[in-house]
Amino acid sequence: MTRTPRERMVLSAAQLVRIHGVGATGMRDVVAHAEAPRGSLQHYFPGGKDQLIAEAVAWAGDYAARRVARIAAKLEDPTPGKLFEAMAAQWRDEFTAQGFDAGCPLVATVADTVATSDNLREAVGKAFEGWQRPVAATLSELGVPAARSTSLAVLMLSALEGAIVLARAHQDVAPLDTVVAELRPLLDGAVA
Repeated sequence: MTRTPRERMVLSAAQLVRIHGVGATGMRDVVAHAEAPRGSLQHYFPGGKDQLIAEAVAWAGDYAARRVARIAAKLEDPTPGKLFEAMAAQWRDEFTAQGFDAGCPLVATVADTVATSDNLREAVGKAFEGWQRPVAATLSELGVPAARSTSLAVLMLSALEGAIVLARAHQDVAPLDTVVAELRPLLDGAVA
């Protein structure tokens, strides 16, 4: 798939924020990583860095939301616990293969900007909501009552993001394994 310079810059911003955070991700770094023309920044992102990061966050949230459907479609004998296990496995596999340098761009953005940028905080909130909706919908499809699927989706994303942070801090996938082992019975027990 051939991406436009604008698309490459949004993707590059998301990738660099995963590693360096928002504060340490410079606009020149994004242009270089995206192999985009330098003058294109002002053209595509007249709102500057905040606009670029907000769009990178939106992209990351959409990506996570789309992955939920792909993960669910691949599950054999799907259950809520297997869904969560597969979501965590993506991170386990990445950390095992590539190391612990890159985390979630949503968490990195909120950690760096919650006190300084309402626009970016709101962008992250929308991205998390956009990821939470397909998780809740999939839980409902798997037999979890609608009244509970939304709260369990929040629990799943919170546990996953916390485990990602702990895994990076400890340079160990054990937190991912722990949240999967502890939540699987709870999630599967929620099926009506």
